[in-house]
Amino acid sequence: MKKSKIIEAAFKVWGRNLYRKTSLSQLASELGVSKPALYRHFLNKKALTDAMTESFFDDLASHIKADFEKALQTKDTDEGIFIIVQSIAGFFARNVYALIFSLVNIYDRNLSGRTISEHIKARGADMETMHLVADKKYHSNSAIQQLIFASLTFYMSFFHKKNDYFEETLAENQIQKVILTIYEVIEHGLGFSADHVSALDFEKLEKQVDGTIYSEEPQPLFKAVAEAVAEAGPWDASMEMVAKRMGLSKSSLYGHFKNRKDMIRRLFITEFKRMLDFAHQGIKLSKDTAEQLYLGIYSIAFYLRLRPEVLVAIGWIRTRKLDLGKPEKQMDFFKLFEDIKIEAFKNASDEDKQAASHWILFLLINTLTRPYLSEHEWQTESIVKSVKNTDIRMLYKFITLGLGGFTKC
Repeated sequence: MKKSKIIEAAFKVWGRNLYRKTSLSQLASELGVSKPALYRHFLNKKALTDAMTESFFDDLASHIKADFEKALQTKDTDEGIFIIVQSIAGFFARNVYALIFSLVNIYDRNLSGRTISEHIKARGADMETMHLVADKKYHSNSAIQQLIFASLTFYMSFFHKKNDYFEETLAENQIQKVILTIYEVIEHGLGFSADHVSALDFEKLEKQVDGTIYSEEPQPLFKAVAEAVAEAGPWDASMEMVAKRMGLSKSSLYGHFKNRKDMIRRLFITEFKRMLDFAHQGIKLSKDTAEQLYLGIYSIAFYLRLRPEVLVAIGWIRTRKLDLGKPEKQMDFFKLFEDIKIEAFKNASDEDKQAASHWILFLLINTLTRPYLSEHEWQTESIVKSVKNTDIRMLYKFITLGLGGFTKC
C-alpha cells in the first residue's frame, strides 16, 4: 500500500464526518487493512495529518500557479480577478474533500492566513496575487481581500451542500455556473446604486440602533451553555461543563434539557431568534431599502458585541454542520433579509434569497471574529469592541456594491 493511497483515503473518510472523529481504526477499516499496517507508513495520527497538509498545499499550488501568473500579466483588472476566482473555485468545486479539510483547519486555527500564504508561496504561487491584481483598479487591502475569499468560501460550500456534499462527479456546466455566481458577487455585490449607498448617513443609522437598548438579559442557563460552547466547541461542550458553571449537579440539568444534543439545539434556536428579533427591530427603523439592510446588519453586530460568548459559539456556522434536528415548523429560523425589497431579490428564488441572506451573516461573523486570534479572548469582551464601525461600513459596501464600491478615482 502506498502512502498516497492512505492520504487520499484519510481526506475522504474523515472529511465525510467533517473531522469530528479522526480515528485510525475507521481509516484502516475503509482501506481494508489492519491498524498496524498504517503505522508502517505513519508513526502516529499527527504524522498522517501533517502529510495531508503537505498534500493539500501541493495540489492547490499546482492547480493555481499558472493561472495566478496569467492573472498578473493580464492588463484588464476584472479579467485578472476572474482568472483567480475561476482557478481557486474550480479547484474546490472539483475537490470537495480539499475544501472541507481547508475549512476545518483554518477555522480550528490549525492553519493561519499567514501560514497558508507561506506554504503556497514556497510552492511557487502567491495568495497576495489577488491583492496585486485588484489594487490596479480598486482600493484593495487585507480586509477586502478576506471578504473576497470569504465570499468564495461561502458560495463554494453552499454549492457542495446543495449537491449533497460528497458528489464526486459534478457536471461542468454546474461548476461554471457557480464560478460565475461567485465572480458576480465579488464584482457587484447585491448590485445596489453606488450613489444611494454613498449618500447614507452611517453614523445616524448607528446611533438609532445604539439608542435601542436591548435590556432583556439572557437567561443565566443559556449564557452558561454559550460560554461552554465558546470554550470547548459545539461538539465537545458537555452538560458537566454547564452544570459546573451554574454551580449545579449534572442531574439537575435534565429538568431543563433532555440531553446534550437538546441543550445545544435550544441554545442556537434561542440565540438566533433573539438576534434576529433585534435585527428586525433595526430594520423597522427605516423604510428605505439601503438603510434597512445596513440597520439589520449593524443591529446583529450590536447584539453580538453585547454577547461575545454567543459570537464565538455561533462561529460554527461558517464551517460546520451540526445535526440538531429541524427547527419548529412555524419558525423562520434563518429568515434574515429576505423580506427587504432588494432589487437583486426581485425575481430570485427563495433558495437564492436564503443563500444571499446566509452569505451576509457569514461575512458579518467573519468580520467580527477576524481580529482576535488568542485563546479565550472572548471572555474579556474587548475583542468585540475592537471591531470598529468602519469595518461594518466596509462590509456593507462590499455586500451592496462588491469591489465596485472601492473603485479608484
